[in-house]
Amino acid sequence: MIRRFHDARDRFFDLRFGMFIHWGLYAIPAWHEQLLWRGRTTRAEYEQLIHQFDPQRFDPEEWLDAAQEAGMQYICFTTKHHDGFCMWDTKQTDYNVMNTPYGKDTLAMLAEACRKRGMPLSLYYSCPDWHHPNYPNLGRHHEMFGPRPGDEPNLERYYEYVAEQIRELLTGYGPIYQWFWDVNVAEYHNPAINELIRSLQPGILINNRGPGEGDYSTPERHVPEGGIFRTPTEACQSLGRESWGYREGEDYYSHKFLMQSMDKIFAMGGNYLLNVGPRADGTLDPAHVETLRALGSWYRSVKEAFTDAQPASYMGGRDEIIGSDEVHSVVARDHVLLTRKGNHLYVHAYKDLQGDCIVLRPLDRQPKRAVLLNNGQELETSVELLPWYWKEKPYLRIKRVPVNEMTGTVMVIRLEFDDSIAE
Repeated sequence: MIRRFHDARDRFFDLRFGMFIHWGLYAIPAWHEQLLWRGRTTRAEYEQLIHQFDPQRFDPEEWLDAAQEAGMQYICFTTKHHDGFCMWDTKQTDYNVMNTPYGKDTLAMLAEACRKRGMPLSLYYSCPDWHHPNYPNLGRHHEMFGPRPGDEPNLERYYEYVAEQIRELLTGYGPIYQWFWDVNVAEYHNPAINELIRSLQPGILINNRGPGEGDYSTPERHVPEGGIFRTPTEACQSLGRESWGYREGEDYYSHKFLMQSMDKIFAMGGNYLLNVGPRADGTLDPAHVETLRALGSWYRSVKEAFTDAQPASYMGGRDEIIGSDEVHSVVARDHVLLTRKGNHLYVHAYKDLQGDCIVLRPLDRQPKRAVLLNNGQELETSVELLPWYWKEKPYLRIKRVPVNEMTGTVMVIRLEFDDSIAE
């Protein structure tokens, strides 16, 4: 079982699927949100983008429409990324959205739209800051390669600035669901910062990338194979392979890859935060909307396999280890994960199946019924001795799985047992 909080933070286990939104000045050059670190431009050149930011087509309702069509239950918005540009009306620096041609508080607009729909709002905040004169840019990962003339590197003073921005964000924009720190490169540790967050928003969740102990972990992009998360986990992934912010000509993950990624994380007991990068004008790329729509259609059809279900992969779907005198190798026969809810066991084909049969070793109980959630099709099952496991015992076999007909999706099968499954 995954460790719980036993307080208001337990809503984390009900809000499984969220939309991450990376949006800022970096949407204008449309190459990468870390253009300054990964690209070929100077801070002085980049900071001139403030005079071009004018997203006249920004409508937070359209973002929320896309999120809800995908089945997403909360939003996480980048208030300040590594570039230091602030997407709200902060009084702590002039480097903010109010001093652009747009001149409107984008966070306030999003927060109001979320409030009207009852959509929980989370805030992303970067620990590094490539603009602020007090942040010690020492050339470590995700830092600039040294201070500029006139900078006064002082980490304590920088976090005084951070604390004031925290006060603004957590007192001016309504209830906040999560605080998402990013990359504590300077390894600054001060529990008082997270204590301030909790004092301003009791019940808020805080991730584990900041200056104090967090409530949950946030693995990124590709999560290792496991079976179950033992602690609260929110995996994050982006629609694009290269960037989180909007990138022209981006290389996009396939719909099926994202379904497989989502299914694996959910079946392991984790939450999933999927990122979109709005364009400079404030709109979502139609390709993003199409992907979210496709993911939502799949997610709705299989959602019962995650809702109030527990990871149960120990009950079946193990890999078989084959040995010889010369070599030992792992032969992955049926790549599946399992979840369980009462007398229902759900089989997740989160990787492409090798064949049209799934053997749930060591499970040896016959279900009353097997249903492919994707389309409602009933499947045949049997408990029988198989040639591959001839030295062992009969195992449950799901037969005639439509692998050739359903190549573009992730199949999830509900097995309905009687009370004997508990034994």
